[in-house]
Amino acid sequence: MALSSNALRILFLVVLVCTAHAGKPAPKEKSEKKEGAAEASGPGGSFDISKLGGSGDGKTDSTKAFMEAWTSACGKEGAQKILIPKGDYLVGPLNLSGPCKGDVSIQLDGNLLGTTDLAQYKANWIEIIKVDNLVISGAGKLDGQGPKVWENNKCNKKYDCKILPNSLVLDFCNNATVTGITLLNAKFFHMNIFQCKGVTVKDVTVTAPGDSPNTDGIHMGDSSDVTITGTTIGVGDDCISIGPGTTGVNVTDVTCGPGHGISIGSLGRYKDEKDVTDINVKDCTLKKTTNGVRIKSYEDAASVLTASKIHYENIQMDDVANPIIIDMNYCPNKICTAKGASKVTVKDVTFKNITGTSSTPEAVSLLCSEKIPCTGVTMDSVKVEYKGTNNKTMAVCNNAKGSVTGGLKELACL
Repeated sequence: MALSSNALRILFLVVLVCTAHAGKPAPKEKSEKKEGAAEASGPGGSFDISKLGGSGDGKTDSTKAFMEAWTSACGKEGAQKILIPKGDYLVGPLNLSGPCKGDVSIQLDGNLLGTTDLAQYKANWIEIIKVDNLVISGAGKLDGQGPKVWENNKCNKKYDCKILPNSLVLDFCNNATVTGITLLNAKFFHMNIFQCKGVTVKDVTVTAPGDSPNTDGIHMGDSSDVTITGTTIGVGDDCISIGPGTTGVNVTDVTCGPGHGISIGSLGRYKDEKDVTDINVKDCTLKKTTNGVRIKSYEDAASVLTASKIHYENIQMDDVANPIIIDMNYCPNKICTAKGASKVTVKDVTFKNITGTSSTPEAVSLLCSEKIPCTGVTMDSVKVEYKGTNNKTMAVCNNAKGSVTGGLKELACL
């Protein structure tokens, strides 16, 4: 195609300008920036926060370095990795939002320390939102540094208390895996899973003092297909709490203690809560916890919902208070506003091969609502004995209907 004289003139000027720029060395500032970026991102889409300005001295704020790594990794296609190398990295709130163009993994070899400046937090510490196929792995720690701020927790006195930041929050995430890491001394919950589908927590350690306030190990709500396995949890509240709207949960090979046990609920605290169903807890050990396997709903429940198809099997109790308990009159710290008004239905619950020792005479407490009794409760080979000497092992069943097979006769109160 022939070009006009004007077009040829424009083409000549373009060539002239390009040639002039090609002959000049790149400005020093830009050259250094490119070199640093190449070093930080490395082969295979890896972003090392220590090469993006992060410091592992435990004192320097490394929030900016982490967020720069996240923005880069989430914005690229293919497999991307964020690396936290060995060291202690102090960071403030991390809002890690998706969707991401590729699949992001976080390799935690060092430790992240959550700042204790509560004024920096609008909500949680590490909140991951709308990210699919996320993997968090490594031998490092997420240290919430809770002991420095727990005195600010007033939730034992009132409903509308100011919630301290949760450590690791997964919101609206699908196919997420958290493996190997340790969650330490959260300010509030250690891990919170909300409106997620397909979450696996494997070989994780969660730890806080037994008297630390509201430091639940792993809480979930409005989520489905959640697996927790090979995990050790010792905290100041529920080791695992399964909230409203949760279905398809499998908890296996979990050791709990100290803590308040493995709980379904609390249920009914808020309006418009959804049902809980298809919950399986197997091959777990509870040591010196204040409860064992527990279902709890508020006696002044605000929602109408059902908890059903719940199966506990092969659970070992070691000096546990309230090893088996359904409590439909739950009222923590006596701050409920009404009595006997539960709207929660509990049905089709199986306790199979539950063994060990109780620190209280009542090894079984099925405290169901007079208005809505528990139905379909099965006790199969339950052999939990009171560890003390002054009282005999016993069971209390109020408004509970079901069947008993094998086990200790004194526990056959259904």
